[in-house]
Amino acid sequence: MQPQDLILLQCDSDVAQSLISALSSAFRSVHHVRSLDELRTSIAKHRATIAILDIENATLRDVEHLAREFPGASIVCTHRCADEEMWTAALSAGASDLVHPSDTRGIVQAALKNGVGSRIAAA
Repeated sequence: MQPQDLILLQCDSDVAQSLISALSSAFRSVHHVRSLDELRTSIAKHRATIAILDIENATLRDVEHLAREFPGASIVCTHRCADEEMWTAALSAGASDLVHPSDTRGIVQAALKNGVGSRIAAA
């Protein structure tokens, strides 16, 4: 299976750098964006199959719109205060997973698992 392109919207620069380092070895390219508009543009431009979105900088409605706009892309959300209710709400909005932003390993695993699933489903 070919490596995939991934788009990362994470406003905390330290967390973003940590994730970019961890994700770069598993994906063909990792593009860091700073806004929801940049995220949309980058998903389309790079035909990304995975978006990692800090939902502290977006709403669940934004997640829902992204899931409809890019049905072939998996959306892995991060949030510092994730709980069962937020996890359920994010999944209902179209996210593939919700992970704490400091859980780099969990984010990489979610991106790999959900990226593979989206490519298989799209095939």
